[in-house]
Amino acid sequence: MNRLRLGLLAFGGAGLAALLVAACLDLPGFGGGSHPYDTRAVHASLARHTANTIASVNFDQRAYDTLGEMSILFASVLGCVVLLRQARDEHRAEPEPAEVARPVRRYALIVLPVALVTGLYVVAHGQLSPGGGFQGGVVAATALHLLYLGSDYGALERVRPLAVFETSDAVAVSAYLVLGVAGILAGTAFLANTLLPYGTFNTLSSGGTVPLLNAAIGMEVASAVVVLLAHFLDQAVEIEEEHGK
Repeated sequence: MNRLRLGLLAFGGAGLAALLVAACLDLPGFGGGSHPYDTRAVHASLARHTANTIASVNFDQRAYDTLGEMSILFASVLGCVVLLRQARDEHRAEPEPAEVARPVRRYALIVLPVALVTGLYVVAHGQLSPGGGFQGGVVAATALHLLYLGSDYGALERVRPLAVFETSDAVAVSAYLVLGVAGILAGTAFLANTLLPYGTFNTLSSGGTVPLLNAAIGMEVASAVVVLLAHFLDQAVEIEEEHGK
């Protein structure tokens, strides 16, 4: 069995090495004044009224790749949920509120709404300025956990009902897929940015489907991070083995 595993590892590693070498040999010359993708990416971004070229690349020109990245996150969180589920030899103990230093409490409770609004702002303006669904989703999700630092675990549990975030995670992934299928039904291609008008350049309503896909990613990332941290915190705070260790 060990030889078989090593053989599969060697075969996969050799294939990956061959692909990397082939890709490196086909790269543009080092230090050149032009790149085969830079002009095309910027032109496509401006043509579809997306001020942030990175968002145009992520949610328009290679939106299919972004679907793969989102699927990896979704599958990773799902795997952690399965691995960290409460076992039969474990039970839940009601967490006792810890004493929090007054400066820490004040800072956390003051920063929490600012961080949450900042995360939502980054998601909403992803097609206009640096950031987007991935970054804003992480900021918004971690902002909620300032309540744990500034208050106690019970307060955090009340503001993040886990079932709601698990559902919103699945809904966000489904929304991304539905937008992709809508392109096929419209007679173009999967995730093609042809469903909506491109709007006025450098406004919230610009970019066609880019803002919608960006919002779906923000919702999925925020929900996934909340669910992931919830299960890790459960293990650290609530779940104990039957013999009390």
